[in-house]
Amino acid sequence: MAARAWAEASERASRWQPNARGRLEEAALELYGERGFEQTTVADIAQRAGLTERTFFRHYADKREVLFGGSGSLQEAFVNTLAAAPEAVAPIEAVAAALAAAADLFGERHAFACRRQRVIVANAELRERELIKLANLSAALADGLRARGVADPAASLAAEAGIAVFKIAFDCWIEESGERDLAEVIRESLAELKVVTAGG
Repeated sequence: MAARAWAEASERASRWQPNARGRLEEAALELYGERGFEQTTVADIAQRAGLTERTFFRHYADKREVLFGGSGSLQEAFVNTLAAAPEAVAPIEAVAAALAAAADLFGERHAFACRRQRVIVANAELRERELIKLANLSAALADGLRARGVADPAASLAAEAGIAVFKIAFDCWIEESGERDLAEVIRESLAELKVVTAGG
């Protein structure tokens, strides 16, 4: 009985320890880097973070979602900024504003993004999951443009172009030292796209 009470108390304590989500994220990245994604279990992550498996599953559905848990916030930033853009703004400019807003989410997370990317690149399942995430972001942008009255194929083209710019800019940013912010790299990539489409 005493053992059960202790276990329940321990569970309650671990549940309310500060920044559990951040600790799980950090523990997962460490383990993925040390052992590889496939060889790391949820139990390993929870133990490294000093938390329980139950606490892990309160924050993430599975060990993949540690790497993709921010997708919802990213999509929300895209959609909300797109909806708030002035009506007179051209579709690609509205998409550019959405990309810039999303870039703000990365803030000081260059080191984290680099570690995350290394794990994803090393695993085919995770690369596929990343492509699905990008496809979902593109679909959300296209829906947002349609809601603004942009007809297809213009809505789909602008959304796909925006996600291509985001992906290329993100990859360039990862390869850099982190001195520049992602928004600056996105602006450069958008400028390159405009040069290409203008026949420059």
